[in-house]
Amino acid sequence: MSHTVRKIFIDFEKEEEWLNDMAAKGLALTEFSWARYVFEESGKGEYIYRIELLEDGIKGAKSVEYLQFMEEAGAERVPMNKGQVSYNKWVIFRRRASEGPFIIYSDTDSKIKHYRRIHRLWISLALMEFIIGFMNVGLMALDNVSIVSNINLVTGLLLLVLGAAFLLFSLPVHQKIKKLQSDKLIRD
Repeated sequence: MSHTVRKIFIDFEKEEEWLNDMAAKGLALTEFSWARYVFEESGKGEYIYRIELLEDGIKGAKSVEYLQFMEEAGAERVPMNKGQVSYNKWVIFRRRASEGPFIIYSDTDSKIKHYRRIHRLWISLALMEFIIGFMNVGLMALDNVSIVSNINLVTGLLLLVLGAAFLLFSLPVHQKIKKLQSDKLIRD
């Protein structure tokens, strides 16, 4: 029997923790898309889940090679909802818990690289929203008072707020990068 859960995550670590909690309850993730997770009943704790943001899209040469490596290591990629084209850099891996611990990042440098990819994603989204938001506000300023200029103002302000939210989402990731770098300096 399948169960669909709709849930939004901003922090991939919290999402990963939730997926592993669901697996501990006997629910195995079978497909996902934005804010939608489909689970099938399975043995309790049968799988361990890990989430990763790849360097390039799923079909990129580096990613294909990496996905093959993960498959050889006993991990499988959870498929996305059919027809879904976004998220092509985000992957959810699962591996049977009976195969032992499932760790993707065994060293600090690879963790830092992963967090930097996520940080760049949030910053890119924030910049895009700021640019489009300021353009809408600028169009409003150029237009005479009309319904279109009011729509541009409202749209622009909403995009600026969204850009600020993306910027806020990037802060904890930036802090994790700094902490990892600091920990690495102490160990070295």
